[in-house]
Amino acid sequence: MTAFKEHCRRSLEAIRDQGRYRIFTPLQKRADGFPYYLRPDGTRVLVWSSNDYLAMGGHPVPVNAACEAAQTMGAGAGGTRNISGTSPVHDELEAELASLHGKEAGLLFSSGFVSNQAALSTILNSFPHGPDHPWQVYSDSKNHASMIAGIKGSRGVVNIFRHNDMAYLESLLRAAPPGAPKLIAFESVYSMDADIAPIAAICDLADKYDAMTYLDEVHAVGMYGPSGGGVSERDGVAHRVSIIEGTLAKAYGCHGGYIAGDAEVVDFIRSTAPGFIFTTSLPPMTAAAALASVRHVRQDHARRAKLFERAATLKARFDDAGLPRIESVSHIVPLHIGEAALCMDVSQRLLNEFGMYATPINYPTVPRGEERLRFTPGPLHTDAMMDELVAALQAIIPLERRRAA
Repeated sequence: MTAFKEHCRRSLEAIRDQGRYRIFTPLQKRADGFPYYLRPDGTRVLVWSSNDYLAMGGHPVPVNAACEAAQTMGAGAGGTRNISGTSPVHDELEAELASLHGKEAGLLFSSGFVSNQAALSTILNSFPHGPDHPWQVYSDSKNHASMIAGIKGSRGVVNIFRHNDMAYLESLLRAAPPGAPKLIAFESVYSMDADIAPIAAICDLADKYDAMTYLDEVHAVGMYGPSGGGVSERDGVAHRVSIIEGTLAKAYGCHGGYIAGDAEVVDFIRSTAPGFIFTTSLPPMTAAAALASVRHVRQDHARRAKLFERAATLKARFDDAGLPRIESVSHIVPLHIGEAALCMDVSQRLLNEFGMYATPINYPTVPRGEERLRFTPGPLHTDAMMDELVAALQAIIPLERRRAA
């Protein structure tokens, strides 16, 4: 124990010396004031980095649904899905999510992280072609930590392909051992680089080499596509993706993760995944809020359009001000800083001097030298708020960094 504590101390010192030590900022979210939050002393903070992309977390539709469900069913589920933890609203939500993605079945998990970890590890620990043929899994180099955890926690053989590089992916698929089952794991919107995967091209390769596809749409569901089914719906290729994974905790403003796919595949994961079987199910009040939010957002086309208009406006404001914006084809707006300590300092000054919060993104989330601030403007961020933000960033970010842009 003494040796381990010393190891902890040394590791934390190294993290602090590198400017990577994470300090949580206590902020109280306000349903009636979003995107303003409150600090413990009562002062307001304008938050620019929330993943409540559509501002649904405080919307009366999910809030009222949660309150009504809590009054009826209580605060918690009371057990796993198999032990009194399945309510009618859980079944309704799974059916709604399957419908959203045009799939036969859906399955809820306690978070998006758990859904990726549990689903991927369960699939890759199976041996559909026998024990002599483990899965060959092809993972994009910028996949989320939850996908990596699921892949590394399996007996699959890992092949990492360069980010969105189809030629490299095909070279790996071509070299697969004969008879091996294959799965390509990737995301639609990559939340740190703000770029988007070529889903159709990946599906073309999957068809050519008889591979399954596993698509993480957590930063796209609710926002992209005619009904918020994600980039795969927008691009008209959802039917070609084997499994779509998503979250209820970002655009829908609630909590939980899920997968959607063929009924037999989803049922297999439901019946064998420890991360699903042995954990308490989502509280019915949370499931009710999520169900109400998904149904509302599917019809609220103006809210989605406003999100993208706001993102485009902030990008233009940054460019006009000469700020070092990283190119983005999504709703996420990253700003390059390039040094861990400076990134933390810019974030802290933005908070302490200007009453605004933007999350510093440092290694290992992004490579060293690629440190950045991540902005997620939403429907409720006004032009006046953007003016204040740009003026603050111009005052804080060193001139030489802005010139490098």
